[in-house]
Amino acid sequence: MNSQIERQFQERSMRESFRLNKYLSESGVCSRREADRLIEEGRVMVDGEAAVMGMKISSGQEVMVDGKVITPEEKMIVLAVNKPRGIVCTEEKREPDNIIRYLNYPTRITYAGRLDKDSEGLLLMTNNGDIINKMMRAGNYHEKEYLVTVNKPMTDTFLEKMAGGVPILDTVTRPCQIKKEGKRTFRIILTQGLNRQIRRMCEALGYQVITLKRVRIMGVRLGDLKPGQYRKLTEQELEELSSMLEYSTNQPVKVRRSTGRRERKGNRRPRT
Repeated sequence: MNSQIERQFQERSMRESFRLNKYLSESGVCSRREADRLIEEGRVMVDGEAAVMGMKISSGQEVMVDGKVITPEEKMIVLAVNKPRGIVCTEEKREPDNIIRYLNYPTRITYAGRLDKDSEGLLLMTNNGDIINKMMRAGNYHEKEYLVTVNKPMTDTFLEKMAGGVPILDTVTRPCQIKKEGKRTFRIILTQGLNRQIRRMCEALGYQVITLKRVRIMGVRLGDLKPGQYRKLTEQELEELSSMLEYSTNQPVKVRRSTGRRERKGNRRPRT
């Protein structure tokens, strides 16, 4: 039995027309935001002409990115990957250590949520762009869990400040769950994904991150996957993911607030 997100993925070809950035996203090329960037840079063609922002396309039109024809995949792929340190989450072909080249998966897929070069652990990769957009919107409050080691013993004050919110990047991080695992190791659960967030939080409090590993994204756990290994999500994981994403939106937080949409948290309480 297919999950709801699998059925939605298979039904997308029945639509009469859809936005180009959504088409590229659902074809596994990249996220919608990245698709907009490609369109702005003139790298996307529709029926031989340069694409423009916001345009819609219909079934049967030819879409090309960097000279390559884009064909939507018929079967949804969602992989759990253990990204090793040193591998870069980017689709930039000039980066020799990019995750797409490293994985070399036969189906066109892209990542849902970056891990920086010096970090390791769980990365979800898929050809379903709708999953990516809903998972990564901070307004959906989806959880990501990390195991972190710092350069010196932690104090209670450090843990309290990390949990309560730390000023970085002209904002204050959301309150989060944190648990001490050792003198220099802690587990932290975030519902937002600011650039190098955990590293910046630690640096703001006088600590340096030595190792950072993501061990869970929503209901999907890293488990015993070794660095560089990957596996397909199980039917149970897909069903749970579908349930968590049911009330999620592709809209940014500001749009949701302005339209008065009620935010729902689709996660279970974490097991730490």
